[in-house]
Amino acid sequence: MNIKIDHSSKLPLHFQVEELLRKLIEQANYKKGEFLPAEVELAKQLGVSRNTIRQATNKLEYEGLIVRKKGYGTKVAEKSFTTQLDSWQSFTQEMNEKGIAFTNFLIAADWVGCDEKIATFFNIPNKTKVVRLSRLRGDENGPFVYFESYFHPRIGISTKCDFNRPLYELLEDQFNIQATVSRERIKARLATKITAKRLKIKQGEPIMIRERFVSGVGDKPVEYNIGFYIAEKFTYSIEIRK
Repeated sequence: MNIKIDHSSKLPLHFQVEELLRKLIEQANYKKGEFLPAEVELAKQLGVSRNTIRQATNKLEYEGLIVRKKGYGTKVAEKSFTTQLDSWQSFTQEMNEKGIAFTNFLIAADWVGCDEKIATFFNIPNKTKVVRLSRLRGDENGPFVYFESYFHPRIGISTKCDFNRPLYELLEDQFNIQATVSRERIKARLATKITAKRLKIKQGEPIMIRERFVSGVGDKPVEYNIGFYIAEKFTYSIEIRK
């Protein structure tokens, strides 16, 4: 494959590198486990800075397409699952559909500076101010999940929105934003002191952490969401058809 970019193009260099890497990781040798060229090598070959390479690879890593192995290099990630929104709903819609009553113990929105992970997914400068929506939800026995959502500033969402509504219904009706795909990561962890206090469990008890990288039409980033679930109260089920 011809590894080069067009320095005379109006397209940003990091975007060109990202698109090149997307094609590169589709090559059979990389799919079979071969490590990608090192950042220094790519930067030299393409005539760009290491920061430009890193910005592109960070985006692919957060999409779950590549993984970095410290001391070894970067390689294509094993096949992961993408949940399409034709069968994926907001928490409110999902609970309502199942006839499960839940309580909002907390709904709060504020402006915060986004960290590197969110900035990379949104493709905006680190520490850019974005709206953070915090929600603590549960049932008559107490809270069982804590969510934090961060929204791309392009949307125009504010802290004054009615977040009692189903989130994706709000985005579509008020901002004409239709979420179309959610790339998800699920992992098990032990509850930290802060998470244990929120969920009213003991520090060190098992929890499930679910990250969602939500995009809209044209794969434009919309929302980064992270949820902390009491592990014993949730089963995440995936149906695969061949």
